[in-house]
Amino acid sequence: MDKHLDHIGIAVRDLQGSITFYTTVLGGTLLDQYRSEAPGVESEIAVIDIQGERFELLAPTNNTTSPIARFIKQKGKGVHHVAYRVRDLDEAIAELNQLGIRVLPETRRINKHGRRLIYLNPADTEGSIIEYCDYREESGS
Repeated sequence: MDKHLDHIGIAVRDLQGSITFYTTVLGGTLLDQYRSEAPGVESEIAVIDIQGERFELLAPTNNTTSPIARFIKQKGKGVHHVAYRVRDLDEAIAELNQLGIRVLPETRRINKHGRRLIYLNPADTEGSIIEYCDYREESGS
């Protein structure tokens, strides 16, 4: 199945300062900013476009339960995940299963933009956090 880079997720402590850096220094455009308190997300998210490339700045909203807070505590700020767009998320998951690559079922969700997503198990990706996603209107789901 074809995969294309969708976005890079960046864990940050100071969302407004990071937005300023990405828009002023890197010349990006803030496309959206929203808060998700869904279990397993608990983050404020800013979507930045830099010349057609997307970045999601992720700041924890709950320092106890947010996976972004845990990530920052363990590894510090910086690249959190790389997301790949697939044509159909369900088919991509089936392909991963055939290859012996596990996903983290509890991470499966649909975000506010209609993006269906799931994270692969980092134990099967050499420790990298990888997201697979599709967009419902494109996948025909």
